Amino acid sequence: MRRPTKKEGRHSQYARENKKITSKKQFLTENLLTSFFFRTFAPEMIQHFLDYIAIERKYSQRTVEAYRDDLRDFCAFLGWEPADFDARSVGEDDVKMWMLHMLEEQKQSPRSVKRRLSALRSFYKFLLRQGKVRKDITARVISPKADKPLPVFFREEEMKAAERLNDTMSAAASSNEGASLYEAARDALIIEMLYQTGMRQAEMLGLKDSDLDLQQGQVRIFGKRRKERIVPIGDSLIAQIKEYIALRNEKITNDQLPINNGQFFPKLTKYTLYTIVRTRMGEVSTLKKHSPHVLRHTFATAMLDNGADIRTIQTLLGHASLSTTQVYTHTTFEQIKRVYMAAHPRANGEKGSGNGE
Repeated sequence: MRRPTKKEGRHSQYARENKKITSKKQFLTENLLTSFFFRTFAPEMIQHFLDYIAIERKYSQRTVEAYRDDLRDFCAFLGWEPADFDARSVGEDDVKMWMLHMLEEQKQSPRSVKRRLSALRSFYKFLLRQGKVRKDITARVISPKADKPLPVFFREEEMKAAERLNDTMSAAASSNEGASLYEAARDALIIEMLYQTGMRQAEMLGLKDSDLDLQQGQVRIFGKRRKERIVPIGDSLIAQIKEYIALRNEKITNDQLPINNGQFFPKLTKYTLYTIVRTRMGEVSTLKKHSPHVLRHTFATAMLDNGADIRTIQTLLGHASLSTTQVYTHTTFEQIKRVYMAAHPRANGEKGSGNGE
């Protein structure tokens, strides 16, 4: 299917409409109004949608930017500039061709295509509610089937090794002054907080002093769409937090750190956080991926392995849907299955001689 140029796209649309118009005057009026509407208001249609999901739906900045890029890509595929995009001239076949283009020509994974298609679905549902289009052209488009990968996690012995490494590095830093001791305490605390609370990377970056209640032994976490949840913390983590706060406040007093303005980890960026986790966990784990989110998976898996029910884990992780949490049950079962296959004498279909007992 050849992509229409902007001029051809407009002309083909008007030609179709002309068959239904008996009055030349009516045709000219609709022609001018349609052209004016989309040239003037089309950019606002997309921006209005982005504002809606950011402000009213409280989507994260990362999600809003992803939706924006997906919609721009759809416009580019059809040969439209965002400023000229005509939502009413696009059909179901255009969506299917876009999907095939991503799968076959760009070699994108079914999972990525499914996510991009989800952005377009949300956009057209929004337009339908706003009365900007007459139907949702994505309603009958079937998303590509994507296998959901099981989450990877650090093993228990790797987390114990990480704890020993943190103790070793803190002890080595204690003989030095200034940044070394503070940073060693901060880095160790980051690993433990991610592992013991299951919070997301963005949630840790947004953590404030006022979110911690050390007397009650709990931390308040603001998740996606600013949804609040309370996660309990143990005595060992509380002691580690107190030690970190003392070192941090000392550095602030000595003007080696800016006033934290309530931020629990001053000057901590997404890149710095990722680097800390990758460096520390890379020392003790053979996994290819060492990210803050792997520690979140590790938290959930450890809770499940030690008897926590799935609903409790859902609450602690801040998942809106139970199905999102249930992926960890598959992870645990796969681990059990591997142990069974390796340990049971009949697991591989081989019969022993037996003694008749």
